[in-house]
Amino acid sequence: MNNQVQEKIIKGRKIGGLVLFLTLMAYIVAVPVIIFASANGIWPLSVLAIIWVCVGWIFWCGLKVLKPNEALVLTLFGKYVGTLEGDGFYFVNPFCTAFNPAAGTKLGQSGDVKASSPLVVATSTTSTTTAEMMSKKISLKVMTLSNSKQKVNDVLGNPVEVAVAVMWRVKDTAKAVFEVDNYKEYLSLQCDTAVRNVVKVYPYDVTDNVDTTGDGEADDGSLRGSTELVASRIKDEIQSKVESAGLEIVDARITYLAYAPEIAAAMLQRQQAAAVVDARKLIVDGAVGMVELALERLNENNTVVLDEERKAAMVSNLLVVLCGNHDAQPVVNSGSLY
Repeated sequence: MNNQVQEKIIKGRKIGGLVLFLTLMAYIVAVPVIIFASANGIWPLSVLAIIWVCVGWIFWCGLKVLKPNEALVLTLFGKYVGTLEGDGFYFVNPFCTAFNPAAGTKLGQSGDVKASSPLVVATSTTSTTTAEMMSKKISLKVMTLSNSKQKVNDVLGNPVEVAVAVMWRVKDTAKAVFEVDNYKEYLSLQCDTAVRNVVKVYPYDVTDNVDTTGDGEADDGSLRGSTELVASRIKDEIQSKVESAGLEIVDARITYLAYAPEIAAAMLQRQQAAAVVDARKLIVDGAVGMVELALERLNENNTVVLDEERKAAMVSNLLVVLCGNHDAQPVVNSGSLY
């Protein structure tokens, strides 16, 4: 049995201006009516006017103003009656109340946080912040969640630090407020979980004999080299978790990626060593090619006829000169090798 609440959009209620005008006019008329009815002994009319003056303001409780990309989930005595969407001046049942359990929750995102923690509840006493916390409106804009860096072990067990920025928005207001306790906290938790689940599948750098796709074959996927692919998998992972909460993940991007401080120095030395080995290999390959070319040119032009021993000495000297770290110091030999 499916107990999910289906979103219902309330339409045709943009009559807030008319209701406000009529109630104000009724108040203006009520005062002279009370005076006139009391003077002429028309007590029923006087009582009705007095009752209106006392309770007429209740209609103002049904006036709702929404800006573009804002929504308001309304309940009547605990029952969901519908959602107001779109900008305008609305009038609804005055006894309807707005419901948004995440109204006071602030995520670590642009323009929505006053502290440095990834998920905090605003405690500012300023009038602006208090008004924002008291508001039950739900923003339908695309927002950015940027949780703090978290330490995760990659597939090789190396600790890495990762931070992800997630662009998201509320797609179904009814699911967002009724299916989970607090959809903002729920989203933040699912983001952290998805990052851990995806990052632990990849090595930081390309590594042999590692399967990152689950097809049973080794590939060249890595956190540093396959950033777009990793971010896409994180997005899909989060979306699968928050679909039931009425949220849509628009995009996800890795904003920070590095080895954890405790192994960063060792990994840097390893990278430097690998770079030195690659550079030396390239130098040796080039030096051997140059020596071979020199011997071929000497043989072609019959410039110098060298026996095997002299060739070996020449090769040794050329390799020392070409592969050495310092400039060669020439030695002039005026005699013979023997």
